[in-house]
Amino acid sequence: MVGYICFPSCSKSSKRLTEKDMSAYLMVYFKEYGHHLYMALSWDGYSFTDVNNGEPVILGDTIALQKGIRDPHIYRGPDNAFYLAMTDLHIYAKNEGFRETEWEREGYGWGNNRAFVLMKSYDLINWSRANLRMDLAFPGFEEIGCTWAPQTIFDEEERKLMLYFTMRFRNGLGRLYYAYVNDDYNKLLTPPMLLFEHPKEIAYIDADITKVGDKYHMFYKPEDERCIHQAVSDKVNRGYVYDPRRYDPESRACEGPNVWKRIGEDKWVLMYDVYSARPNNMGFSETSDFVNFMHLGRFNDGLMKTTNFTSPKHGAVIHLTAKEANNLAYHWGMNRLK
Repeated sequence: MVGYICFPSCSKSSKRLTEKDMSAYLMVYFKEYGHHLYMALSWDGYSFTDVNNGEPVILGDTIALQKGIRDPHIYRGPDNAFYLAMTDLHIYAKNEGFRETEWEREGYGWGNNRAFVLMKSYDLINWSRANLRMDLAFPGFEEIGCTWAPQTIFDEEERKLMLYFTMRFRNGLGRLYYAYVNDDYNKLLTPPMLLFEHPKEIAYIDADITKVGDKYHMFYKPEDERCIHQAVSDKVNRGYVYDPRRYDPESRACEGPNVWKRIGEDKWVLMYDVYSARPNNMGFSETSDFVNFMHLGRFNDGLMKTTNFTSPKHGAVIHLTAKEANNLAYHWGMNRLK
């Protein structure tokens, strides 16, 4: 069974949920071949089970202009809605018969694309969808070479949802940008602005921002080292301070960082896509202070486990209530509910 999208039938909750309401974890991810959306649940934050037994929950060719998605990120907004952002890109679309050329446009470099897939839901089952063409959103962005790895966060000062992402112009260097998006999650309200300026003349991609206390911790990938770096600011959209330290313990190249908190503990998990491993895998480190990190290994090679799937890529994890997790599990016919 593969999910499809429709306009949400659920009304938003009037109660602002907190960590005390949470009981489970949801991971969204994709796989290198197929370019579809997958979901996995965990009750303890260590062992994850795919809700559809390792099969997609939404097919990429039903939602994306390029017939495939990458880099899914999910975020719970202040209205308790779930905001799902994905790169609209299929790097094997020619082999799959979706286009006649290797890339969407000649002369725009590897993996070039122009769109994001934005989806919103109140129950993780019924979704609205927007295909956001970044090159058409505002004048001056017609010649973008790529728009990758979109993520969402709520700007508490502006009281708006903020979309941040990697973007490059033609074959230039990929850099990190942000823009504000409307409540319906289908249109940008402001032109993209530079989020962080790296001191080196390099490409830097795949930002992930987490607020802890009064600080915003942004993890990202500098392409010269192909590892995970951190920059910290007291503002969500500016002021990030460069830190040269490598924060992942991997001997291989990795990307796609995502930070999530362990429920009821002052511990955060830094998850990253070890894309250079064969087969590819996700790696994990844990911290309580964002300075010292303990290596947890990779999936099924350490404390973190998968039960019915392998080789997830560039994923993201959020908390769910017991009711939300059980409803999602029931919808997909999972054998065991808590």
